[in-house]
This record gives sequence, structure tokens and C-alpha cells, in this order.
Amino acid sequence: MNTRATLILLMLSLTVSLAACGRKGALDTPYEAAVEAREEARDNDEPLPPEPQRPNRDRPFFLDPLI
Repeated sequence: MNTRATLILLMLSLTVSLAACGRKGALDTPYEAAVEAREEARDNDEPLPPEPQRPNRDRPFFLDPLI
């Protein structure tokens, strides 16, 4: 009984800890992250990273309809 209770407690704590991972809000694309990093470097008078290139187009993925 003690092993079973320990296992349940361990699984519950693992579930709660994994549920708190991540950040709330929209995800950044690599292009948006590069633009933000460049603006932040400009504001802090640091060397500027290279200018990011805008992606060509949004290519659909075959699993998109499931999301």
C-alpha cells in the first residue's frame, strides 16, 4: 500500500509540474524573434545581429486541419 501511495503521489506531482511548463500567449515565429532581438540590441546600444529575412509564404502542413 505504501509503494502504491508513493507512486500515485509521484505521478501527481509530475503531472502538476509539467502542466506549469511553457509560457502563456502566442508563439513567436523565428522571424518575429529575430526582429525582436534586433530591436532589443538597438535599444541597448549593442552590436546589431544580421537583418532577418522575411519568410516567403505560409506553407500549409498536412496535419494543419487537425489543429
